[in-house]
Amino acid sequence: MTSTSANTDASTLRDALRVALGFAAVKLAMQFALTLWTQHLGYGYFRDEFYYIACGRHLAWGYVDHGPIVALQARLGELLFGDSVFSLRILSAVAGAAAVFLTGVLAWAFGGRRPAQALAMLGLIVCPQYIANDGYLSMNSFEPVFWMTCVLALVLMLGGHSRRLWWLVFGISAGIGLLNKPSMTFFLVAVGVGLLLTQQRRVLSTRWAVAGVALMILIALPNVLWQVHNHWPTLEFLRNGQSGHKNIVLNPIQFFLAQFNNMQPVNALLWIPGIVALLRAKSIRDGRWLGVTFLVFFVMMMALHAKDYYLAPIYPAYFAAGGIAWERRLARLPGVQRNRIVAFPVFACILVVTSLIILPMSSPVLPPAAWVRYTTALRLHGSQQENTATGPLPQFYADRFGWQQEVSLVLKAYRSLSPQDQQRVCIFGNNYGEAGAIDFLAPLQDPHTHLPAALSGHNNYWLWGTHGCDPEISIAVIGDSPEAVAQKYRSVEIVGRLNDPWAMPYEHKNVCLLRGRRPSAPFHWADERFYF
Repeated sequence: MTSTSANTDASTLRDALRVALGFAAVKLAMQFALTLWTQHLGYGYFRDEFYYIACGRHLAWGYVDHGPIVALQARLGELLFGDSVFSLRILSAVAGAAAVFLTGVLAWAFGGRRPAQALAMLGLIVCPQYIANDGYLSMNSFEPVFWMTCVLALVLMLGGHSRRLWWLVFGISAGIGLLNKPSMTFFLVAVGVGLLLTQQRRVLSTRWAVAGVALMILIALPNVLWQVHNHWPTLEFLRNGQSGHKNIVLNPIQFFLAQFNNMQPVNALLWIPGIVALLRAKSIRDGRWLGVTFLVFFVMMMALHAKDYYLAPIYPAYFAAGGIAWERRLARLPGVQRNRIVAFPVFACILVVTSLIILPMSSPVLPPAAWVRYTTALRLHGSQQENTATGPLPQFYADRFGWQQEVSLVLKAYRSLSPQDQQRVCIFGNNYGEAGAIDFLAPLQDPHTHLPAALSGHNNYWLWGTHGCDPEISIAVIGDSPEAVAQKYRSVEIVGRLNDPWAMPYEHKNVCLLRGRRPSAPFHWADERFYF
C-alpha cells in the first residue's frame, strides 16, 4: 500500500479535517482582529471597496475591469452583515480561512500527516500577501479558493478517487474562478501544460474531463457574452493600461525576488522545497505535473509583465508540498521523533517572529505617523505596483484616507443649491473611488440629504451613464486648476479642498460648484469614457 493510499482512509481524513479546521479558525480570528484594530486606528474604507459596492448595486454578468463575483461578494456582504468596514470584509476573511483549510486538506491528499499540514498552514497564515488580500473587500481573497479547489480535485483523481465527482467539482470551481478574475485563464493553461507534459496526463483520458471543461465554459459563458455585447471593454482596459504604462514593469530578477517578499522570506524554505519535491516526484507521488505547472505559470506571468502578486493564488499547493518534503526529510534522519520535536517548533518560532516584524507591511497595524517612523527605522519598503507618485504612506494604506472629507464638501455644496437645482445637478468624481465614496458614504453621513447618483467616466461608472442629470450645473471633484475649469464653465466656485496629509497626493483636489457650461466646450458623455 502506498503512502498516499494509506493516508486517504476515513480516520486519517477526519484527523486532517480537524487540524485544517483548527488552523482555518485561527486565520479567521486573526483577520477579524486585524480589521477591528486597524479600524480603531482610523484606517477607513479602501478606495476599491467603494467601487465594488457600487458594482454590487449594479449587478451584471461583467464589468470593465473585473469579473462579477466580487460585485456579488460586495452585495451579499452589505445585505447579510451591514455597511461597516468590518462587515464588508467578513467574506474576504472567510475566503482566507477557506484557503488555509484547503491547504491542509491538500497536504493530506498528497500523503502528508499532521506535522506537514500544520507547517503548510502556519506558513500560509503568516504570509504577507494573504494577510493583505484577506483584509479588505477584493476578488483577490477568493482566488486561492478556486485555484486550490481545482488542484485538490486533480490530486484526488490521480489518487484514485471518483473522476466523475471531482471533474465536476473542477469544472464548477474553474468556471466560477473565471467569473472572479480573468487571470484564472492563465492558471488553467499552465495546469493543462503541466498535465500534458507529464505522465499524469492520464487523468484527462475520460469523458468526465470533457464534461468538467464543458461545465467550466458554460459557467463562464455569460461573462463572455456580456463582453461581446459591450464591445469588449476589458480588452480596451488592458490595452489602455499597457499603452499608458500604468503598471511598473519588473525585470526577471526583480520579479523573482518579489516573490520572497510577498510570501514572507522565511517561507521560501517551504515553497521552494515543495516545488523541488513535486518535480522530483519521489516523496510526493503523481505530483510532477504540479511542479511543471508552477514553472509554466511563472514564466507566463513574467513574460506578460504581470504584477508580482498575480502568482499569489498558486502558492498554497507548494506550501503543502513543502510541508511534506520537510516531514519526509526529517523522518529519514536518526532520532525521528526528536527531530520533529525540535525542528518544527524552532521553524514555527522563526516564522512567527519574523512575520510580526514585517506585519506592518501587510496590514496597517500602526498609526500612520508611527508606521512611517517604524518602516524608516527598519528600512522596510513595500512593493509598488503602479506608476503613481505616493505620499508618506504606500497606496494600499493611503487610499483609506480622505473620503469623509470629500463627501462632507460635496454635501455642503449640494445643500447650498435651490431645490430646483438639487433635482438636476450632476455630481462628478474624477475616478471610481471618488464617485463610489460619494454614493456610499453620503447616506451614512447625512441620511436626510438624498444626493443623486455620482457620475464618473472611469471604468464601469461610464457604462452607468448620467442618470439624466443636467451638466449645466455640477458639483465636481477635480484636480485641474480653477483657470482650466473656467475654460468649460462660466462660474467656478471652490467649495473646499481635499487636504488629508495621509491620502494619495493625486487626491489633493478641489471640490467645485460649476455653473453654465460654455458653448465652446459642449458636454458629450462619450468623451468622458476612461477605461484605465
